[in-house]
Amino acid sequence: MKTTLIKVIVVMGLALVGIQLIPVTMNNPPIEEDISASTDVKAILKRACYDCHSHETVWPGYSRVAPVSWLLAWDVAEGREELNFSRWNRYGEKKRNKMIKEIWEEVEEGEMPPWFYVPLHPDSQLSEQDHAVLRAWAATVPAVSEEENDH
Repeated sequence: MKTTLIKVIVVMGLALVGIQLIPVTMNNPPIEEDISASTDVKAILKRACYDCHSHETVWPGYSRVAPVSWLLAWDVAEGREELNFSRWNRYGEKKRNKMIKEIWEEVEEGEMPPWFYVPLHPDSQLSEQDHAVLRAWAATVPAVSEEENDH
């Protein structure tokens, strides 16, 4: 029984070391155009959103250890695909307005920042003041009709 346990531990250790050799892309491409927003809004977005939704991701030390590296690289890729502040120039005005409204909706519903992100990044926790700033920002954007939402 004891030798079986030792073999299992050795095999698991070798597997953990072996998976470190699987390459993972963790990069920050050049910023094309950053979102234009007030200093207050921009500070909140940088603190709570940019790690997953921009090319300014801060890759912490643990992001280099598999299998965590796989999860983080996937999360960032998905976040950038959904909304990328570093490629704001690629969105037309209607799309930008829609995205700003959606940012506020996600924050208001408690979906962003994600619950699992906040414990490791306590600065990303949004205060009532942060909510008020983002709510006011979203209110400055013209309403997007359902017809425009489809395009």
